[in-house]
Amino acid sequence: MNAIVPISEFRGGATSAVGRADAPAIQIERLTKRFPGVAGAVLDDVSLTIDRGDIYGIIGRSGAGKSTLVRCINALERPSAGRVLVSGREVTNLYGRALRTARRDIGMIFQHFNVLSSSTVAGNVALPFKVAGLSRAEIARRIPPLLELVGLAHKADAYPSELSGGQKQRVGIARALALNPSVLLCDEATSALDPETTEQILALLRDINRKLGLTIVLITHEMHVVRDIATRVAVLDHGRLVEEGATFDVLAFPKSKVARSFLSGLVAHELPPVVASQLLPEPVADSDPVLRIVFTGEAAHEPIVAALVTQFQLQPNILHGRIDYVAERPLGVLTLVAGGAGAKLPDLLSYLASLGLTVEVIGHAVRSAVTRRHSAAG
Repeated sequence: MNAIVPISEFRGGATSAVGRADAPAIQIERLTKRFPGVAGAVLDDVSLTIDRGDIYGIIGRSGAGKSTLVRCINALERPSAGRVLVSGREVTNLYGRALRTARRDIGMIFQHFNVLSSSTVAGNVALPFKVAGLSRAEIARRIPPLLELVGLAHKADAYPSELSGGQKQRVGIARALALNPSVLLCDEATSALDPETTEQILALLRDINRKLGLTIVLITHEMHVVRDIATRVAVLDHGRLVEEGATFDVLAFPKSKVARSFLSGLVAHELPPVVASQLLPEPVADSDPVLRIVFTGEAAHEPIVAALVTQFQLQPNILHGRIDYVAERPLGVLTLVAGGAGAKLPDLLSYLASLGLTVEVIGHAVRSAVTRRHSAAG
């Protein structure tokens, strides 16, 4: 079995990229991109810093500007304003040979794999080495460890027509890693894969990040991908950066309405529309407050609802909720009607806060006739 060729061996000579080891992996400064004939900016004054070794998710709906942003990072698109630095070196002002040299530090994989059907697996992985001018002997030495790394050592002589979608993406990953980049860009890299294969590719990317210290940037609209693998996340909406931070914090405590709505399929921050439409912004006669409670850590497993019933004689009506795991940390969101809270509401909120929970009153619900009868009987 071939050992993985050390990073230090890849760095140097013909495959060396220019940059500063003490600089962030990627620095995006006030990036704006406009296209002729398109109203408005596709990217509008976006600034981001991505640290070395991060797995960084960039999410947003279709048309948010995600793919344009990643194409600006490797200078496939030129910004209308602003700049991009990779390892401390600006790439937005590079052309020709200088740009080709800088791109060796930036690998990229794509949604539809982009493998050459006429070349074998080994032949596809060899392409970057040939472009870099390595000898046949050196190429032959470097290919086996890469195939071993992505789990395709037994497929070196196979053609793409003989591979599954997941195997084709593994070829793309091996090819992207050929010149030992410090950054790997993934543009919707799992969107064409089934759920099981997606999990396998995410596990591979996580393993590569850990073994090689590689910075990975994920462009995706799949929220579970970000939840399962990203250490930090940025949310784009109509070309603007609306939120950025540690993945757990953004998923648990989204600050913008856009992020909260976009993440609702993954974390239950938003009520289903049919339920939300019945909430009132202010209390009225015979109404009760509606609470959104965010549970993190061990609190996600505590019997909070039972405690509210016993300590505050609450008559809770659960409207919506779920528990997920983000980076192996539990995250729960529960929305309930605090039936019978009345004047006890301030004490109830203080009690929940004392448990380390985040709670907010998101509206008010008029009691049903059944609830009113139950309250009167009590």
